[in-house]
Amino acid sequence: MKIALLLTLIPMFSFGMDRMSALSMLETGNDDAMVGRAGEISRYQVMKSEWKAVTPSRNYTNPTVAKEVALKILDQRLQKFESIYKRPATDFEFYALWNAPGQAMTGRISRVVAERCERFANLCNWSSGPVASLKGRTAESIF
Repeated sequence: MKIALLLTLIPMFSFGMDRMSALSMLETGNDDAMVGRAGEISRYQVMKSEWKAVTPSRNYTNPTVAKEVALKILDQRLQKFESIYKRPATDFEFYALWNAPGQAMTGRISRVVAERCERFANLCNWSSGPVASLKGRTAESIF
């Protein structure tokens, strides 16, 4: 049992997640039907007004449509960020652009948002964090 669990988790430990997978995981745990307290929709927790500005589709629970919508929104924000700062956003800044774009653009990120940004960056860079120490260890030495 322990070895099966370890073998299931090793790919995640070794490579980290791409940004969109990490975003979906952090926002809703990949729950396509999640509706946030402020009415955010889809696995990415998009405000309905932003969704409607990108597509007429109301298929909020379709992960493909949700990803397309989120990518369009993020592309606009990333372009604006790069025009201001003359460089691409880090993983930390990427999440700030999603979660609190006003804060990301001004460079004044609150402690609450910063903690979320750190969690996101950790998901994206799993292999360089504390879990990297699991590489090469046996299941018996971990459990």
